[in-house]
Amino acid sequence: MRHTYEHDPAAAGYGLEAAAMLGVSAKRVFKTLLVDTGAGLGVGIVPVTGTLDLKAVAAALGVKNVSMAGPAAAERSSGYVVGGISPLGQRRALPTVLDDTAGEFATIYVSGGRRGFDIELAPGDLATMTRATRAPIGRP
Repeated sequence: MRHTYEHDPAAAGYGLEAAAMLGVSAKRVFKTLLVDTGAGLGVGIVPVTGTLDLKAVAAALGVKNVSMAGPAAAERSSGYVVGGISPLGQRRALPTVLDDTAGEFATIYVSGGRRGFDIELAPGDLATMTRATRAPIGRP
């Protein structure tokens, strides 16, 4: 299901803004973060209420370590702007890991590819569409 809202350019956090504007718990809104594995990029999808555990996502991706991809690299790879990076429809399919807390909800929200546009879908559907593995990669 598609959800749109008027994005405020002065908003401090895109995901928290989405939760407030859509009237849903921030625990159900997930952010898409790109990481650099040293051999390419990968994707971690975690709740906006926490952070990405770099060691955990590295383990889930089967690499020794990762670092956050720079904003320019993330935008170039995904085709989206930071704050609107969607796990769906990226230019290239990247190895993806979905935080296992997504399974606590019937549906979750992810960016639809621009600020002010989120997609609500079942975590299993998201994992299928992105070929994601599930692992505990988020930290509160």
